[in-house]
Amino acid sequence: MDKPQNRVFSGVQPTGNLHLGNYLGAIRNFVGLQKTHECIYCVVDMHAITVWQDPKELAANTREVAAAYIAAGIDPSTNIIFNQSKVSAHAELAWILNCVVRIGWLNRMTQFKDKAGKDREKASVGLYTYPVLMAADILAYRATHVPVGEDQKQHLELARDTAQKFNNDFGVPDFFPLPEPLIMGAATRVMSLRDGTKKMSKSDPSDLSRITMRDSADDIAKKIRKAQTDPEPLPETVAGLEGRPGADNLVGIYAALSDRTKAEVLAEFSGAQFSVFKPALADLAVEKLTPITNEMKRLMEDPTYIDGILEKGAVRARAIADPILARVREIAGFI
Repeated sequence: MDKPQNRVFSGVQPTGNLHLGNYLGAIRNFVGLQKTHECIYCVVDMHAITVWQDPKELAANTREVAAAYIAAGIDPSTNIIFNQSKVSAHAELAWILNCVVRIGWLNRMTQFKDKAGKDREKASVGLYTYPVLMAADILAYRATHVPVGEDQKQHLELARDTAQKFNNDFGVPDFFPLPEPLIMGAATRVMSLRDGTKKMSKSDPSDLSRITMRDSADDIAKKIRKAQTDPEPLPETVAGLEGRPGADNLVGIYAALSDRTKAEVLAEFSGAQFSVFKPALADLAVEKLTPITNEMKRLMEDPTYIDGILEKGAVRARAIADPILARVREIAGFI
Protein backbone atom coordinates (compact mmCIF):
# COMPACT_ATOMS: atom_id res chain seq x y z
CA MET A 1 0.00 0.00 0.00
CA ASP A 2 1.40 3.36 -1.07
CA LYS A 3 2.39 5.84 1.60
CA PRO A 4 1.00 9.37 1.21
CA GLN A 5 3.60 12.11 1.61
CA ASN A 6 1.60 15.31 2.01
CA ARG A 7 -1.98 14.31 2.75
CA VAL A 8 -3.91 16.78 4.90
CA PHE A 9 -7.07 15.91 6.80
CA SER A 10 -9.11 18.33 8.85
CA GLY A 11 -12.69 19.15 9.68
CA VAL A 12 -15.08 21.67 11.17
CA GLN A 13 -18.07 20.84 13.34
CA PRO A 14 -21.49 21.87 11.99
CA THR A 15 -22.83 23.17 15.28
CA GLY A 16 -24.16 26.44 13.88
CA ASN A 17 -23.10 30.06 13.92
CA LEU A 18 -19.69 29.80 12.23
CA HIS A 19 -17.54 32.62 13.54
CA LEU A 20 -14.28 34.46 12.93
CA GLY A 21 -12.37 31.95 15.06
CA ASN A 22 -13.49 29.10 12.80
CA TYR A 23 -12.45 31.08 9.74
CA LEU A 24 -9.04 32.34 10.93
CA GLY A 25 -8.19 29.27 13.00
CA ALA A 26 -9.15 26.70 10.39
CA ILE A 27 -10.95 27.43 7.13
CA ARG A 28 -8.68 30.19 5.85
CA ASN A 29 -5.64 28.00 6.42
CA PHE A 30 -7.29 25.16 4.51
CA VAL A 31 -7.37 27.38 1.42
CA GLY A 32 -3.60 27.90 1.41
CA LEU A 33 -2.82 24.22 1.96
CA GLN A 34 -4.59 23.14 -1.24
CA LYS A 35 -1.66 24.57 -3.22
CA THR A 36 0.91 22.35 -1.55
CA HIS A 37 -0.90 19.26 -0.22
CA GLU A 38 -3.46 16.61 -1.12
CA CYS A 39 -6.37 17.91 0.97
CA ILE A 40 -9.36 16.12 2.50
CA TYR A 41 -11.76 18.49 4.26
CA CYS A 42 -14.59 17.04 6.27
CA VAL A 43 -17.73 18.45 7.86
CA VAL A 44 -17.62 16.41 11.06
CA ASP A 45 -21.32 15.86 11.67
CA MET A 46 -20.68 12.73 13.75
CA HIS A 47 -18.59 14.79 16.18
CA ALA A 48 -21.39 17.35 16.38
CA ILE A 49 -23.85 14.87 17.91
CA THR A 50 -21.66 14.26 20.98
CA VAL A 51 -24.02 16.93 22.36
CA TRP A 52 -27.68 17.11 21.35
CA GLN A 53 -28.39 18.61 17.92
CA ASP A 54 -31.77 19.30 16.38
CA PRO A 55 -31.70 17.07 13.27
CA LYS A 56 -33.03 19.74 10.89
CA GLU A 57 -30.56 22.29 12.22
CA LEU A 58 -27.71 19.77 11.93
CA ALA A 59 -28.50 19.24 8.24
CA ALA A 60 -28.65 23.00 7.61
CA ASN A 61 -25.44 23.60 9.58
CA THR A 62 -23.66 20.84 7.65
CA ARG A 63 -24.51 22.61 4.41
CA GLU A 64 -23.39 25.93 5.91
CA VAL A 65 -19.91 24.61 6.72
CA ALA A 66 -19.60 23.15 3.22
CA ALA A 67 -20.69 26.50 1.79
CA ALA A 68 -18.10 28.27 3.95
CA TYR A 69 -15.36 25.99 2.64
CA ILE A 70 -16.26 26.77 -0.97
CA ALA A 71 -16.92 30.49 -0.40
CA ALA A 72 -13.56 30.87 1.34
CA GLY A 73 -11.78 29.50 -1.72
CA ILE A 74 -11.47 25.72 -1.35
CA ASP A 75 -11.89 24.16 -4.79
CA PRO A 76 -14.12 21.04 -4.54
CA SER A 77 -12.91 19.79 -7.92
CA THR A 78 -9.31 19.40 -6.72
CA ASN A 79 -9.90 18.81 -3.00
CA ILE A 80 -12.25 16.41 -1.26
CA ILE A 81 -15.14 18.05 0.62
CA PHE A 82 -17.63 15.70 2.29
CA ASN A 83 -19.53 15.09 5.51
CA GLN A 84 -18.20 12.48 7.88
CA SER A 85 -21.38 10.39 8.25
CA LYS A 86 -21.29 9.52 4.52
CA VAL A 87 -18.11 7.44 4.99
CA SER A 88 -18.63 4.45 7.30
CA ALA A 89 -14.87 3.88 7.66
CA HIS A 90 -14.76 6.64 10.28
CA ALA A 91 -17.14 4.81 12.63
CA GLU A 92 -15.74 1.34 11.97
CA LEU A 93 -12.13 2.35 12.47
CA ALA A 94 -13.14 4.30 15.60
CA TRP A 95 -14.39 1.07 17.19
CA ILE A 96 -11.16 -0.76 16.43
CA LEU A 97 -9.15 2.14 17.83
CA ASN A 98 -11.40 2.23 20.92
CA CYS A 99 -9.86 -1.15 21.65
CA VAL A 100 -6.34 0.27 21.24
CA VAL A 101 -6.68 3.52 23.20
CA ARG A 102 -6.31 3.29 26.98
CA ILE A 103 -8.82 4.80 29.44
CA GLY A 104 -5.96 6.63 31.16
CA TRP A 105 -5.25 8.51 27.93
CA LEU A 106 -8.84 9.72 27.67
CA ASN A 107 -8.92 10.68 31.33
CA ARG A 108 -6.18 13.21 30.60
CA MET A 109 -8.14 14.98 27.86
CA THR A 110 -8.75 18.48 29.19
CA GLN A 111 -11.39 19.39 26.61
CA PHE A 112 -13.76 16.71 27.93
CA LYS A 113 -13.36 18.08 31.44
CA ASP A 114 -14.06 21.60 30.18
CA LYS A 115 -17.12 20.63 28.14
CA ALA A 116 -18.63 18.16 30.60
CA GLY A 117 -18.03 20.44 33.59
CA LYS A 118 -19.57 19.38 36.87
CA ASP A 119 -22.12 17.16 35.14
CA ARG A 120 -19.60 14.75 33.64
CA GLU A 121 -21.69 11.74 34.73
CA LYS A 122 -24.47 13.04 32.47
CA ALA A 123 -22.18 13.62 29.47
CA SER A 124 -22.53 11.30 26.49
CA VAL A 125 -20.05 8.48 26.00
CA GLY A 126 -19.43 10.03 22.58
CA LEU A 127 -18.19 13.26 24.15
CA TYR A 128 -15.74 11.20 26.22
CA THR A 129 -14.49 9.11 23.28
CA TYR A 130 -14.52 12.05 20.82
CA PRO A 131 -10.68 11.99 20.54
CA VAL A 132 -10.77 8.36 19.37
CA LEU A 133 -13.17 9.24 16.55
CA MET A 134 -10.88 12.17 15.67
CA ALA A 135 -7.96 9.74 15.49
CA ALA A 136 -10.03 7.50 13.21
CA ASP A 137 -10.91 10.47 11.00
CA ILE A 138 -7.23 11.12 10.40
CA LEU A 139 -5.92 7.57 10.27
CA ALA A 140 -8.68 6.30 7.95
CA TYR A 141 -6.85 8.25 5.22
CA ARG A 142 -3.34 7.73 6.60
CA ALA A 143 -3.10 11.51 6.66
CA THR A 144 0.35 12.93 7.30
CA HIS A 145 -0.57 16.47 8.36
CA VAL A 146 -3.44 18.00 10.32
CA PRO A 147 -4.03 21.76 10.61
CA VAL A 148 -5.19 22.25 14.20
CA GLY A 149 -5.93 25.04 16.63
CA GLU A 150 -4.17 25.17 19.97
CA ASP A 151 -7.18 23.54 21.65
CA GLN A 152 -6.89 20.42 19.45
CA LYS A 153 -3.17 19.78 19.92
CA GLN A 154 -3.82 17.33 22.76
CA HIS A 155 -6.25 15.35 20.62
CA LEU A 156 -3.73 15.17 17.78
CA GLU A 157 -1.11 13.89 20.22
CA LEU A 158 -3.56 11.15 21.17
CA ALA A 159 -4.00 10.31 17.47
CA ARG A 160 -0.23 9.98 17.15
CA ASP A 161 -0.07 7.77 20.27
CA THR A 162 -2.93 5.66 18.91
CA ALA A 163 -1.21 5.18 15.55
CA GLN A 164 2.02 4.21 17.29
CA LYS A 165 0.32 1.71 19.61
CA PHE A 166 -1.64 0.10 16.76
CA ASN A 167 1.56 -0.28 14.76
CA ASN A 168 3.39 -1.76 17.76
CA ASP A 169 0.55 -4.04 18.94
CA PHE A 170 0.09 -5.62 15.53
CA GLY A 171 3.72 -5.62 14.41
CA VAL A 172 3.21 -3.29 11.45
CA PRO A 173 5.84 -0.65 12.27
CA ASP A 174 5.01 1.95 9.63
CA PHE A 175 1.41 1.20 8.74
CA PHE A 176 -0.14 4.34 10.20
CA PRO A 177 1.96 7.50 9.81
CA LEU A 178 2.25 9.68 12.91
CA PRO A 179 0.35 12.78 11.76
CA GLU A 180 2.11 16.11 12.19
CA PRO A 181 0.31 19.24 13.40
CA LEU A 182 0.15 22.31 11.21
CA ILE A 183 -0.41 25.35 13.46
CA MET A 184 -0.57 28.34 11.19
CA GLY A 185 -1.06 32.08 11.20
CA ALA A 186 -1.15 34.93 13.69
CA ALA A 187 -4.61 34.16 15.10
CA THR A 188 -4.79 30.40 15.53
CA ARG A 189 -6.70 31.05 18.76
CA VAL A 190 -9.18 33.90 18.39
CA MET A 191 -10.53 35.12 21.69
CA SER A 192 -13.88 36.56 22.73
CA LEU A 193 -14.39 40.22 21.87
CA ARG A 194 -15.93 40.67 25.33
CA ASP A 195 -13.29 38.78 27.32
CA GLY A 196 -9.82 38.39 25.86
CA THR A 197 -9.03 35.53 28.25
CA LYS A 198 -11.72 33.24 26.79
CA LYS A 199 -11.83 31.61 23.38
CA MET A 200 -14.35 32.98 20.86
CA SER A 201 -17.26 30.57 21.07
CA LYS A 202 -20.58 29.79 19.46
CA SER A 203 -22.04 29.10 22.91
CA ASP A 204 -21.18 32.43 24.55
CA PRO A 205 -24.51 34.04 25.57
CA SER A 206 -23.34 37.44 24.30
CA ASP A 207 -23.67 37.94 20.55
CA LEU A 208 -21.15 40.78 20.91
CA SER A 209 -18.47 38.24 21.87
CA ARG A 210 -18.05 36.93 18.32
CA ILE A 211 -18.09 37.98 14.70
CA THR A 212 -20.09 35.41 12.75
CA MET A 213 -19.84 34.49 9.09
CA ARG A 214 -23.42 35.77 8.67
CA ASP A 215 -22.76 39.26 10.09
CA SER A 216 -23.39 42.34 7.98
CA ALA A 217 -20.77 45.07 7.59
CA ASP A 218 -22.64 47.13 10.20
CA ASP A 219 -22.68 44.18 12.64
CA ILE A 220 -18.93 43.68 12.24
CA ALA A 221 -18.16 47.36 12.82
CA LYS A 222 -20.44 47.50 15.86
CA LYS A 223 -18.90 44.42 17.49
CA ILE A 224 -15.34 45.64 16.96
CA ARG A 225 -16.26 49.09 18.26
CA LYS A 226 -17.62 47.51 21.46
CA ALA A 227 -14.75 45.00 21.84
CA GLN A 228 -12.96 44.86 25.17
CA THR A 229 -9.75 46.87 25.28
CA ASP A 230 -7.98 49.10 27.82
CA PRO A 231 -7.19 52.83 28.02
CA GLU A 232 -3.53 52.49 27.02
CA PRO A 233 -2.31 53.13 23.45
CA LEU A 234 -0.93 50.27 21.40
CA PRO A 235 2.66 49.36 22.34
CA GLU A 236 5.71 49.35 20.10
CA THR A 237 6.53 45.66 20.57
CA VAL A 238 4.68 42.38 20.95
CA ALA A 239 6.08 42.07 24.47
CA GLY A 240 4.10 45.18 25.34
CA LEU A 241 0.85 43.26 24.72
CA GLU A 242 1.55 40.97 27.68
CA GLY A 243 -1.12 41.35 30.31
CA ARG A 244 -3.43 43.10 27.81
CA PRO A 245 -5.61 40.24 26.49
CA GLY A 246 -8.16 42.43 24.71
CA ALA A 247 -5.49 44.43 22.90
CA ASP A 248 -3.51 41.29 22.06
CA ASN A 249 -6.61 39.65 20.57
CA LEU A 250 -7.47 42.59 18.30
CA VAL A 251 -3.88 42.95 17.10
CA GLY A 252 -3.81 39.21 16.38
CA ILE A 253 -7.03 39.41 14.37
CA TYR A 254 -5.70 42.36 12.37
CA ALA A 255 -2.44 40.49 11.74
CA ALA A 256 -4.24 37.36 10.53
CA LEU A 257 -6.66 39.23 8.27
CA SER A 258 -3.84 41.26 6.71
CA ASP A 259 -1.40 38.32 6.41
CA ARG A 260 1.12 40.07 8.62
CA THR A 261 2.74 39.43 11.98
CA LYS A 262 1.73 41.17 15.18
CA ALA A 263 5.10 42.95 15.14
CA GLU A 264 4.36 44.36 11.68
CA VAL A 265 0.93 45.57 12.78
CA LEU A 266 2.41 47.26 15.84
CA ALA A 267 5.08 48.91 13.70
CA GLU A 268 2.23 50.65 11.87
CA PHE A 269 -0.03 51.40 14.84
CA SER A 270 2.30 51.78 17.85
CA GLY A 271 1.18 54.70 20.00
CA ALA A 272 -2.28 54.74 18.41
CA GLN A 273 -5.39 54.82 20.57
CA PHE A 274 -8.10 52.24 20.03
CA SER A 275 -10.29 55.02 18.66
CA VAL A 276 -7.96 54.88 15.65
CA PHE A 277 -7.17 51.15 15.58
CA LYS A 278 -10.70 49.78 15.92
CA PRO A 279 -12.10 51.56 12.82
CA ALA A 280 -9.08 50.37 10.81
CA LEU A 281 -9.69 46.80 12.01
CA ALA A 282 -13.40 47.06 11.23
CA ASP A 283 -12.69 48.24 7.68
CA LEU A 284 -10.24 45.39 7.15
CA ALA A 285 -12.62 42.76 8.56
CA VAL A 286 -15.49 43.99 6.38
CA GLU A 287 -13.25 43.98 3.30
CA LYS A 288 -12.08 40.40 3.91
CA LEU A 289 -15.26 38.80 5.25
CA THR A 290 -18.14 40.38 3.30
CA PRO A 291 -17.33 38.66 -0.05
CA ILE A 292 -17.22 35.28 1.74
CA THR A 293 -20.49 35.97 3.57
CA ASN A 294 -22.22 36.96 0.34
CA GLU A 295 -20.98 33.87 -1.51
CA MET A 296 -22.08 31.64 1.40
CA LYS A 297 -25.58 33.12 1.19
CA ARG A 298 -25.68 32.48 -2.55
CA LEU A 299 -24.57 28.86 -2.13
CA MET A 300 -27.01 28.22 0.72
CA GLU A 301 -29.85 29.14 -1.61
CA ASP A 302 -28.98 26.05 -3.67
CA PRO A 303 -28.86 23.11 -1.21
CA THR A 304 -29.02 20.61 -4.07
CA TYR A 305 -25.69 21.90 -5.36
CA ILE A 306 -24.08 21.64 -1.92
CA ASP A 307 -25.46 18.13 -1.40
CA GLY A 308 -24.00 17.14 -4.77
CA ILE A 309 -20.56 18.43 -3.75
CA LEU A 310 -20.75 16.46 -0.49
CA GLU A 311 -21.81 13.26 -2.26
CA LYS A 312 -19.07 13.50 -4.90
CA GLY A 313 -16.55 14.18 -2.14
CA ALA A 314 -17.77 11.18 -0.16
CA VAL A 315 -17.30 8.89 -3.17
CA ARG A 316 -13.70 10.09 -3.49
CA ALA A 317 -13.14 9.80 0.27
CA ARG A 318 -14.43 6.22 0.33
CA ALA A 319 -12.08 5.33 -2.52
CA ILE A 320 -9.16 6.24 -0.24
CA ALA A 321 -10.49 5.02 3.11
CA ASP A 322 -12.04 1.68 2.15
CA PRO A 323 -8.79 -0.06 1.06
CA ILE A 324 -7.05 1.24 4.20
CA LEU A 325 -9.86 -0.09 6.39
CA ALA A 326 -9.77 -3.44 4.55
CA ARG A 327 -6.09 -3.74 5.40
CA VAL A 328 -6.82 -2.81 9.05
CA ARG A 329 -9.41 -5.59 9.23
CA GLU A 330 -6.84 -8.03 7.83
CA ILE A 331 -4.18 -6.86 10.30
CA ALA A 332 -6.65 -7.21 13.20
CA GLY A 333 -7.52 -10.79 12.17
CA PHE A 334 -11.06 -10.21 10.99
CA ILE A 335 -12.23 -12.65 8.29
